[in-house]
Amino acid sequence: MNVFLWILQGLLAAAFLAASVMKSTQPKEKLAPNMPWVNDFSSGTVKLVGIVELAAAVGLILPALTGIAVILTPLAAVGLVVVMILAAVYHARKKEYSAIGINAVLLVLAAIVAWGRFGPYDF
Repeated sequence: MNVFLWILQGLLAAAFLAASVMKSTQPKEKLAPNMPWVNDFSSGTVKLVGIVELAAAVGLILPALTGIAVILTPLAAVGLVVVMILAAVYHARKKEYSAIGINAVLLVLAAIVAWGRFGPYDF
């Protein structure tokens, strides 16, 4: 199970790292064709979401890898659960139901990591 959790952590970190780089480095006008939700938020908010996702991606891997402050790994997973809940609520309000599926998958994966690392498979 430990290997499975590491695989999930790696997949989540890679996904959120890629998303965070896009959101924190590109102007929202360039993001809008693929991410129409950015039109409803300021550039600063979009960049903040990117920075939060970057922190979560780093938090999923680095503490566990170094053995320093390993409690941050499940906390990062919980943070991603919260971000995905907020994203799903936003997409539900906008009736963008296809996006909710992606949010739900990422939420479940992050919840599994949080459960495993807080519970029976901690470091």
